[in-house]
Amino acid sequence: MRPHLAIVGAGWAGLAAAVRGVQAGFQVSVFEMSHQPGGRARSLDDAPDALDNGQHILIGAYTRTLALMRELGADPAVLLHRMPLALRFPDGAGLALAAGAPVSSLLIGIARFAGTTARERLSLTQHALSWAARGFRCDETLTVDALCVGMAPRIRQLLIDPLCVAAMNTHARDASARIFLRVLHDALLGGKGSADLLLPRRPLSELTPQPAQQWLTRHGAAWLPGTRVQQLQRERDGWQLDGQDFDAVVLACSSTEAARLTRDVAPSWAQDAAALRFEPIVTVYVQADGARLPSAITALHEGPQAPAQFVFDHGQLGTCAGRFACVVSGAQRWVDAGMPATELAVLAQLRDAFPAGTWPHAPTVLRSVAEKRATFRCTPGLRRPPSHVAQGLVAAGDYVDGPYPATLEGAVRSAERAIDGLRQSHAD
Repeated sequence: MRPHLAIVGAGWAGLAAAVRGVQAGFQVSVFEMSHQPGGRARSLDDAPDALDNGQHILIGAYTRTLALMRELGADPAVLLHRMPLALRFPDGAGLALAAGAPVSSLLIGIARFAGTTARERLSLTQHALSWAARGFRCDETLTVDALCVGMAPRIRQLLIDPLCVAAMNTHARDASARIFLRVLHDALLGGKGSADLLLPRRPLSELTPQPAQQWLTRHGAAWLPGTRVQQLQRERDGWQLDGQDFDAVVLACSSTEAARLTRDVAPSWAQDAAALRFEPIVTVYVQADGARLPSAITALHEGPQAPAQFVFDHGQLGTCAGRFACVVSGAQRWVDAGMPATELAVLAQLRDAFPAGTWPHAPTVLRSVAEKRATFRCTPGLRRPPSHVAQGLVAAGDYVDGPYPATLEGAVRSAERAIDGLRQSHAD
């Protein structure tokens, strides 16, 4: 008889764990609190115009996420708009890489870094070479601010600060330099296309959540939506969830839920999970008929009255002409200010940031989405709980200890590690 595996949570980590579990020979049951899969990267089920619960970016270095999509029959070449990394502002300043090998593309991109002087570009080159010489490693107590001491302020403004908050949802003054360097390492040394931006052409649920749910159903997995697990208990030969016996359990729910469920069976692990702190992300969807921006993604200057760091042109992605997604990362101050204030500030920022004539019709807000616990705060020396919780009990999620910040790739990789560990323990 196949061992029975429970997956608690159907976000991207839970779905990846369930698929891997079926492939490893487990009988899989998936418990999900909501009525749709996808977690914090899904389409809104009450949005008739196919809005997502936030604008997401993948990159070419997300090898396991892209492999999972292919296994599910979701072709990344069709579903994702691929473009070389570009952080260009409305006035044309910024870094843009050409297609090709990442390292050579970066060197060429630095040489052509618009809006900077030769001295400023030299400052970036010197720092990049220094990081590479150290193997993209540093003391785990450093912030990105400390890592960039001596770098030209203009380079910080145009490249490091927006890149850091985009990759880690934590501002450079607070963000872990060690994890920031790991992201740069994998993007720049991961092979051709690893630094490319991959922007969804279709609603997020069509990328993985829906294909995974369909795949799991075809392969005999049990899907239990609208089910919040209330109690986890250790049994002599396994685990019990609300009275149902399982040989093994993967906690692929939020760290808060995982801490609640493990409080009695693994108190030390639960304490680490409960200690994590979070950063929100706000996405303001805007309609401006007849408008088209120079690129699918444009960087914006953040400021006291300018919340957003990026705006995405959905018309250029082939989804909806005249629709734009403005992203506010590290958004606690704006969440505290409230959505009406944030929306007014974003609309003013759009009007001020772009040349006259960009907006044939005044931008208006379609909808705002605040993910208040979008990612953990990726700070120096952060203690993240390990995947192993107890015998036959593991955790999967972007918050689990690993080399990446809170990303889809981190979630998928943690899930695969969790299942591989359970498979090995059952083989032994």
